[in-house]
Amino acid sequence: MITLKKLLMGTMAAAVLVSCGNNKASQKAPEQTAAPFEECVYLGDKTEFAVWSPDAEAAELRLYKSAKGDAAFKIAQMQKSEDGTWKATINEDLKGAFYTFSVKIDGEWLPETAGPGAKAVGVNGWRGAVIDWDETDPEGWDEDKSPKVDPSDIIVYEVHHRDFSIHETSGITNKGKYLAMTEEGTKNPDGLATGIDHLKELGVTYVQLLPSTDFGSIDEEHLENNQYNWGYEPLNFNAVEGSYSTDPFNPVTRIKEFKQMIQALHKAGFRVILDVVYNHTTHAPNTGFERTVPGYYYRMREDGTYFDGSGCGNETASEQERFQKFMVESLEWWMKEYHIDGFRFDLMAIHDIETMNLISERLHAIDPDVVIYGEGWAASAPAYPAEKIALKANTHMMDKVGAFSDNIRDAVRGPLGCENAGFMDGVAGNKENIHFGIAGGVEHPQVTVERWTNNPLQHVSYVSCHDDHCLRDRLEEATDATEAERLAMVKLAQTAVYTSQGIPFIFTGEELYRHKQGVKNSYNQPDEINAIDWTYKTKYKDLVDYYAALAAIRHAHPGFCLGDAELVREKLEFIDVDDPCVVAFRINGLEGIDSAKSLTVLLNGSKKPISVNIPEGEYVVLAQNGQADADGLSAYTGNTIIAGSTSATILAEN
Repeated sequence: MITLKKLLMGTMAAAVLVSCGNNKASQKAPEQTAAPFEECVYLGDKTEFAVWSPDAEAAELRLYKSAKGDAAFKIAQMQKSEDGTWKATINEDLKGAFYTFSVKIDGEWLPETAGPGAKAVGVNGWRGAVIDWDETDPEGWDEDKSPKVDPSDIIVYEVHHRDFSIHETSGITNKGKYLAMTEEGTKNPDGLATGIDHLKELGVTYVQLLPSTDFGSIDEEHLENNQYNWGYEPLNFNAVEGSYSTDPFNPVTRIKEFKQMIQALHKAGFRVILDVVYNHTTHAPNTGFERTVPGYYYRMREDGTYFDGSGCGNETASEQERFQKFMVESLEWWMKEYHIDGFRFDLMAIHDIETMNLISERLHAIDPDVVIYGEGWAASAPAYPAEKIALKANTHMMDKVGAFSDNIRDAVRGPLGCENAGFMDGVAGNKENIHFGIAGGVEHPQVTVERWTNNPLQHVSYVSCHDDHCLRDRLEEATDATEAERLAMVKLAQTAVYTSQGIPFIFTGEELYRHKQGVKNSYNQPDEINAIDWTYKTKYKDLVDYYAALAAIRHAHPGFCLGDAELVREKLEFIDVDDPCVVAFRINGLEGIDSAKSLTVLLNGSKKPISVNIPEGEYVVLAQNGQADADGLSAYTGNTIIAGSTSATILAEN
């Protein structure tokens, strides 16, 4: 997000009820849901156009030969249907042409727009494009299949297209582009794998892409200026962003290259999650929403100004029937046309619970394995009742929709804005929230924090993401430890994430000990701040290997992801240790679930070794004192184990 997100917990004060002022369309919406969001349908010898604008007195379709600048070569008057949709059919082959709509409301022609639902656009997204969609499919696209990933094997890796490949040390040719993730065999200067091959080594199974839908903060005409943005400023929700393509002027190129990226990731064994930003738009007057049905798609005050729960100037109104329909059909489009496997919802608490449940129902009907989660907070209280929105505290009211856990994040690394580094630096007072995170946010007899999930897979476990300080910057700001001590803290923190019953989530480059030079909100900072320096893989290879080993341990032991709240309550037992900075637990009775009879984990955030009593048994040591190996580091028989200072121990019982 552009502004730092303020966490809104279940204690958020009751929100103000939304007022849509004098907007007429908002009152008519229940009667106006029949029109599909198919604004441009190319049929070879004719093209059908449609735009929904129920309050308009007239509507025009304007056709252009280029994406910008020239005068329209044809202007067609559109005809209004009973449901408020304006339509026009042009009986000629328009492939390669561009189009806009303009509607007249209260005697005034509104500015042109590509329409709210444009699926192909020209440079900078101001005009829609008429294309033959068959030409956007790379070779073999019809055979593209998402790999099968068991719930216990889900590990998410968050990627920004430019960060991941732009640095000169990446060894990647298509730096900063979609095609970067199609390149195999890329290496850093020391011959270590980068790019997609690095992800294979790391053992992650899902790649979460930062916003890739067309956004308004990059001038695609002048990419030589090396502009940078995370992309949380959406303009065209159904179109692919052009700045990551090799030719943003060509609508087909950007689409085809995006598909090539998805195809390559699937072929390499990864499923793909798209970060979506339906909670707000870029500058509202520039959007297809405001230029077709002013005020309808946003939550508005009586004086005509926008509510701003997003902190970005406006907030959308998911409770409006037509916007709910838009969201559902947009997400279905990304799944069906682009083979997307999951979605991360930015500021999900802006949206209402009913809409999120409908989204889950419709998307799971397409793919039962689709993964859906989001941020269970907003920048400030949305203009909709707190009990009806997708807050983290309301996650249990949603079906197969998860939320990021600031419980485990703040406990392990210290709360945002706080001056300490939490449990990993030996700060007391965090034990209960770590217990909560280890249990995957479900109700558990030994956990005192109130549950907010029904299923542990609704709990996304993480310690850093693109927002706020990355883990290295956090440690360097909040501690005076040596680098070796900080690296030990990183290993400890990630062991908590990887052994949680929730979904592990990793920020790109975290395993390389990346930094952002202390910048917290680097959404528009240059590559010097955001780019991944791949020489760090050489310098911090021990840390990279530890991350890979944690992934291998999780894949080898499905007991770390039981996937059911009752099983978690039955099999997860916390071991009582009289130290505020030690968390110890066992997962018992795993016969038939895991190759091990039990799994034991000791997380020691204190600055001294701790002796922990465990049941007598024969164990394989999978992790200890900053080293990890899924095949085992050593064997151990006994009933007492020493947990080294600032380290994690993982034992599998034979």
